[in-house]
Amino acid sequence: MRLVIGLLLGLALLAGLVVFWLQRENADAPDPVGDDIGVAAIPVMIDSPWWGESDRLVDVDGVMTRVRIDGPDDAPVLVMVHGFSHSLESWDAWAADLSADYRVVRMDLPGHGLTGPDPQSRYSVPQTVEFLDQLMAELDIPEATLVGNSLGGLASWRLAVAHPDRVNRLVLLAPGGYSINGVTEEPVAVPMPVRFYLTQAPQPVIHAATQALFGDAARMPEGMSDRVYALMQGDGVGEAMIERLEVFTLPEPSADLARIDVPTLILWGEADRVVPPSLGPLMAATIPQAQLITYPGLGHVVHEEAPDQTVADMRAFLAAQ
Repeated sequence: MRLVIGLLLGLALLAGLVVFWLQRENADAPDPVGDDIGVAAIPVMIDSPWWGESDRLVDVDGVMTRVRIDGPDDAPVLVMVHGFSHSLESWDAWAADLSADYRVVRMDLPGHGLTGPDPQSRYSVPQTVEFLDQLMAELDIPEATLVGNSLGGLASWRLAVAHPDRVNRLVLLAPGGYSINGVTEEPVAVPMPVRFYLTQAPQPVIHAATQALFGDAARMPEGMSDRVYALMQGDGVGEAMIERLEVFTLPEPSADLARIDVPTLILWGEADRVVPPSLGPLMAATIPQAQLITYPGLGHVVHEEAPDQTVADMRAFLAAQ
């Protein structure tokens, strides 16, 4: 069972929490999005316990994307990108703090959360980068600080390379980049146990995999694995995650990392069992304006395991730029 979970986490840059595919229905609701961001928001709600008052659907090239925006209309913008099998709830603790001073924009990536599957199955890393670029365009965000964990970190720094005008700073939490578990410029076949996990795993297996994201399982938020289990039952969600794994690649990144031309903060748990923490110093040495902070005893989701400590480091970085 450890092997199954390890394969899933490593291949997918797993970061916890996902998806409940739900019935969509028209409803009247106040528009929580300010005048400067969210012009493309669609006045539709999703009947879900995870749909928030600050949520809206945004049509991003045919993908009806759940977006949550909090904070002052005229504040600097932070765009937060979750990891594989995650959803925007990954950032709840950070958003609660940072939205006092920043415009915090979160989304569920295609095939995740309440966004659900992409009708065109566009799940490769380059396609995810283009999705983020188009989402920012739809929301009329010229540039922002990109904040990403795991897969979200990979997509964030690659956006800074592909569209440098979009990104003024980067905050990367255990980001993907270097080859792990045999994944290179070519995808690795998705093992049957991983396919089973993503579509049919019982709650105890989901619970164990969620615990594996933490350096200390006791620090996992109460009820988190139950929510993960419930969300993974959504219509088409598990299949979409399998499709993403089938096209997931990690080409040698050094030349692209060296092209990043914005201040970059890298945060990494020293007990990360998903993406090796030994890659942190290598990445920090390759990105020209990077600084690295590591955390003894923390795992793959440092923003969830130690939100107060990590958000303080994030704030110090933002204030210094």
